[in-house]
Amino acid sequence: MAGGRAGIAPEVVQNIATQIADVHAMGIQIGVVVGGGNIWRGAPGEKAGMDRATADYMGMLATVINALALQDALEHLGLESRVQTAVEMRSVAEPYIRRRAIRHLEKGRVVIFAAGTGNPFFSTDTAAALRAAEISADVILMAKHGADGVYDDDPALNPHAHKFDELTYMDVLSRGLRVMDATAVSLCMDNAIPIIVFDIGVENAIARIAGGERHGTIVRGEKRG
Repeated sequence: MAGGRAGIAPEVVQNIATQIADVHAMGIQIGVVVGGGNIWRGAPGEKAGMDRATADYMGMLATVINALALQDALEHLGLESRVQTAVEMRSVAEPYIRRRAIRHLEKGRVVIFAAGTGNPFFSTDTAAALRAAEISADVILMAKHGADGVYDDDPALNPHAHKFDELTYMDVLSRGLRVMDATAVSLCMDNAIPIIVFDIGVENAIARIAGGERHGTIVRGEKRG
């Protein structure tokens, strides 16, 4: 979404697709996990009295809508892509099959993972960590809107909030920093998958990170230099 609007903003989808295409042109294999908060979030539904599992399933369906929008934008740029869903809906996407996903990546296709883990009570953060572990990803790039990294407080409310350039997994867990949910961070820690938290609004951010530039905050096993 853009400018506070709900739903899908074509210009935002196009920008993300273009950034992915730039990275793909570098010969890098790319898997994408999409959220659905621009359409529906489970937590507010639960607070309004909805059954939590039902609210979460609705959120999973929202991620499929976003995945299809991103797939369309990628294919307009000439990139082959596949949407794989953790909740089967074969008329619109493939079911998630790990070996098939890896084969798509080997063939140069962008794989978009939708419907989270397929289970309620788990976030798309956890889905990202799980899929990254399953496909042996080198790194998770965690895109944020308007947040250029991890802070010790909300920078929108506290002008003195401190931004971290680098953190360990244990730093995140022990300090309760809002990077990913604890389950996702623990999964990344167990599988030694670094996480780079960055602002998707920075021009060519994904390609610049892939090219070795330092952006945002990196979370990994131990701090370096």
